[in-house]
Amino acid sequence: MAISAASRLEAEPACPLGVCDGSGWILGPEDVARPCDCRAQRIGRARTKGVSSVIPARYRGVSFERPPVTQIDAMVVRIVRRWVEELDQNLAAGRGLWLMGDTGTGKTTLAMLVSRMALEAGHSVAIYSLPKLLARIRRTYDSEPGGDSYLSFFERLTSVDLLHIDDLGAEKRSDWVLEQLYALVNERYEAERSMLVTTNLDQQQLEEQIGPRTVSRLVEICGDPLPLFGPDKRIQAHRPGA
Repeated sequence: MAISAASRLEAEPACPLGVCDGSGWILGPEDVARPCDCRAQRIGRARTKGVSSVIPARYRGVSFERPPVTQIDAMVVRIVRRWVEELDQNLAAGRGLWLMGDTGTGKTTLAMLVSRMALEAGHSVAIYSLPKLLARIRRTYDSEPGGDSYLSFFERLTSVDLLHIDDLGAEKRSDWVLEQLYALVNERYEAERSMLVTTNLDQQQLEEQIGPRTVSRLVEICGDPLPLFGPDKRIQAHRPGA
């Protein structure tokens, strides 16, 4: 049986924590209001409206405690795990992560694990492969009046707590692409917002692909790239006897 939107609203508590009356504020002594803890959750959800924050099915069950993560370079996994253990502090300070290396070495797996844990902690996250992100930006040019404009979408991309871009450098180089990437990375750099980036290119190759100005700001946000090199584990897993 279909449930109406009104019925769903009645069934759900106005405050997800069951503390305030749904306004996001708690009235204290002498009629002084203080914010309810649910306000941060509401603001986080509002920031992700219209951006992709869905963890693909393949990565929803990944964990630091089992394969494939336990099969990834242990030193890099330790660094990423330490970053996640200080997730709130790192996001508040605008510190990110940059995973660089060969195909099939676990970059996307680790990045999706970080994004999933950020979402579970109540933070706002936007997740895109770079080709899909550029295609999404292009679609805003064709939006109807009152629809999702370029400026509104760009604002959401720059205001979420964590922007996760997979396959940076996997796009055809053009002046338009360079302009979009620089604007996005520079805005998050100036606003001290975290980024999570994966790429198959080393730093020099990435500078040639997206420009040294953009890469310089990525280094400021994410620090030095974490290297993941070696054979493609996806291919190894499907070889006879593997």
